Amino acid sequence: MLVIGTANRKKGLELADLIRPVGLDIQTLADFNDDYRVVENGESFAANACLKAAGYARRLDRWVLADDSGLAVDALDGRPGIFSARYASSAAGDEENNSFLLEQLGDMPLRQRTARFVCHVALSDPSGEIQARCEAACRGRIIFQPRGSEGFGYDPLFEIVEYHRTFAELGHRVKAVLSHRSRAICRLIPRLMLLADSSCI
Repeated sequence: MLVIGTANRKKGLELADLIRPVGLDIQTLADFNDDYRVVENGESFAANACLKAAGYARRLDRWVLADDSGLAVDALDGRPGIFSARYASSAAGDEENNSFLLEQLGDMPLRQRTARFVCHVALSDPSGEIQARCEAACRGRIIFQPRGSEGFGYDPLFEIVEYHRTFAELGHRVKAVLSHRSRAICRLIPRLMLLADSSCI
């Protein structure tokens, strides 16, 4: 059994779909009657992913896969980065964060609005030891207003240049191939399969 260490329902479903071909029984934090949450006080995506994976693994005595991901905008020196989920404020939701991002970019020309989604994934054994980790990114640009109704977070603003569509317009199936999470999980799958075949997970 593998637990996905996130309280974000949409992210949990996305990660579960990406991992499902490995053939593992998958749960998320929502399957446990426990309101414990790891404090994400790392200074990088890697640090926060490892904190979450190890913290939840020890708490639940399970193998845990956790990710930390976010948006890095070149013109904003990589912001919002690790603060992506709370860019506008600590209580901000997707709409507030998107509006704040657009406000920060103002009328900056499209060619200068380059950005990348970054995802770092970490896999911890029940003792809290990190057994695998990797990072991947997906490049695009930030458009001037949201487009599309699928996805979450900054998906309606993040346009894949080659497709001239945002993640929210491309939909789940295309995003599952192109996204930063998909690329990171693809790199992790060989290790997951090895652990699954040896009955460690």
